[in-house]
Amino acid sequence: ICGISYTILAGKGKISCYIIGLCGTLCYGFISWKNGLYGNLALYLAFYFPMQIFGIYRWSKHLKKDSQEIIKTKLSKKEQLLYTLALTGTCVICYFILKNLHDTNPLIDSITSVLSVGGLILTVKRCIEQWYLWFIVNGLSTVMWIEAYQNGSNCFATILMWATYFILSIYFLYTWKKELKTKA
Repeated sequence: ICGISYTILAGKGKISCYIIGLCGTLCYGFISWKNGLYGNLALYLAFYFPMQIFGIYRWSKHLKKDSQEIIKTKLSKKEQLLYTLALTGTCVICYFILKNLHDTNPLIDSITSVLSVGGLILTVKRCIEQWYLWFIVNGLSTVMWIEAYQNGSNCFATILMWATYFILSIYFLYTWKKELKTKA
């Protein structure tokens, strides 16, 4: 409930998303720990939690006066290239680290963990490109949790959560594109 509420509020550009995000971060960190997904555990406790607080600070400085929603932005072509190269390289490094830690799914866990970091950074920066990363993260996370479920984990609600995130990432990519197009 926290995660889906967070995604909807973030998609609408509402700063209150970060309050809900703090609760969801703690819950999902616990679920990751119980299922041996240590990349996700580290991601949520060491990165997401402090970034929720930083997000409140950053978004409060970029609100539309009339609607109290954030002003949405887009990366330049150069920034898009730099993010792509940095995230790809970091995914490779993370994969080998998680493989050596005997992660239950090091490939998908590394990709989802690294792209989630990039996605949250782009969320805080209010960039539309976040939704492309969330599309990948949410699709792969759905697959990762389906595999955990098939291996005996009691995580059906988590599968539904990630599938819902996947649908929301498509929807908010569309709505942000539409808003940025009308701004241009």
